[in-house]
Amino acid sequence: MDPGNGDEAVRETLLDVDEGADIVMVKPALPYLDLIRRVKTETTMPLAAYNVSGEYAMIKAAGAAGYLDERAAVLETLTCIRRAGADIVITYHAKEAARWLQ
Repeated sequence: MDPGNGDEAVRETLLDVDEGADIVMVKPALPYLDLIRRVKTETTMPLAAYNVSGEYAMIKAAGAAGYLDERAAVLETLTCIRRAGADIVITYHAKEAARWLQ
């Protein structure tokens, strides 16, 4: 798909729904927060967002270099994905985030 064409992404998702999908997914999550919102609104289907390995690696590298507070950046990132409309967030940060949220 053309990354600049949100209409195409929504159209393809609606085709998946018409074919019987039980859940839809947007990946990668962060550059497509707008599509997470559009897909959620236009389908009302359960929506998963995949916070891909490159997004994970960026935060890990920036945290290790001291450029940002890793914990704060991870929690804000996951919050943004949920706020955009994701019902499920698939992320490599899962174990750390679960520990931080306890």
